[in-house]
Amino acid sequence: MIDSRVRFRHLRTFIEVVRQNSVGRAAQVLAVSQPAVTKTIRELEEILDKKLFEKDGRGLRVTRYGEVFLRHAGASVAALQTGIDSLSRVDAGPPVRIGALPTVSARIMPKVMERFLAEGTDSPVKIVTGENHVLLGQLRTGTLDLVVGRLAAPEQMAGLTFEYLYSEQVRFVVRSGHPLLARDQFDFERIRDYTILMPPAGSVIRPYVDRYLLAHGMAELPHAIETVSDSFGHVFVAETDAVWVISEGVVIREIAAGRLAALPVDTAETQGAVGLTTREGSPSNASLEILEHTIRAVIRELAG
Repeated sequence: MIDSRVRFRHLRTFIEVVRQNSVGRAAQVLAVSQPAVTKTIRELEEILDKKLFEKDGRGLRVTRYGEVFLRHAGASVAALQTGIDSLSRVDAGPPVRIGALPTVSARIMPKVMERFLAEGTDSPVKIVTGENHVLLGQLRTGTLDLVVGRLAAPEQMAGLTFEYLYSEQVRFVVRSGHPLLARDQFDFERIRDYTILMPPAGSVIRPYVDRYLLAHGMAELPHAIETVSDSFGHVFVAETDAVWVISEGVVIREIAAGRLAALPVDTAETQGAVGLTTREGSPSNASLEILEHTIRAVIRELAG
């Protein structure tokens, strides 16, 4: 636990006395009296229960304890100054560039942006929606600062950092009143009789879908259309008897409103982790950090 008695003035005074090697000169730089500097150093030594300085002729010499404390005190003051500088640059900060899967764009980003804009950072915002591997490629090249999407395969995560936020599963979705919903006993194999909208090969959820279909004895589907367009999917499924294989978040509002329905099959095994992906060691700024905090807060509320 950090001792709450240690104040910023203690650290600043200590660092300045070390730098000037003199209480008198440190008092001049800090624009305070010499007794005030002496009192502050004594207070710090009492709090730490260690002697930080000892007399050396007419000057002062830092003790071994003081040398150890100096490294950490300097880092603390530097970190605090970085935070102050970061906030002071918010109004003129660089653009915040976000990559988001369609499921995230539909379910999460509207509320996130509403709150982010209310913070008044005045930073330009760019939101790019696309396939997970495309967004991660843009993240690597610095075109994007942050991706909100599924956890990629290990070989695709080199140089990237992933922070888990929640899990999401794939659903088989049809329009309200679909013939498959009319039967008392649902037969999953009957989906072969209808057009299937599938995530394309290479998409992050396609391996989950392929494994699920294989486990249910359907290695091939005779009437499949591959698409990443959620706008096409919404219209096509609403106007036809097609079955849409899609991440739950893309259609959760339509399901709740009764316009679409999920087929009664257990797809828990298709769950995958969704979170924040960033470049390792990439520089941050206050606007980006505020956005990340906002994303976390919105997801916690949705989960609740």
